Amino acid sequence: MYLYAYYNGMATMRLNVPEALEKEHDETVRLIAAKLYEAGKLSLGQAAEMCGMKKWDFPAVLAKFNISYFQYSGDDLLNEFK
Repeated sequence: MYLYAYYNGMATMRLNVPEALEKEHDETVRLIAAKLYEAGKLSLGQAAEMCGMKKWDFPAVLAKFNISYFQYSGDDLLNEFK
């Protein structure tokens, strides 16, 4: 990966991937954004922006990859209601 630009709070990265993924560019970006959201590295808004989407449309991407919109464990939820 090579970081080569920074604009408006977003960095542009060049990533070498197999040619088979070239036709799946948008889907690959969505998967990466969803996994970064799941890992807590991106907010919902940042992940949506990475995909060129509105924040309220991104939960559909999460659902496609079986990633929960809510980033709370069961213990976190129980602690919220104590």
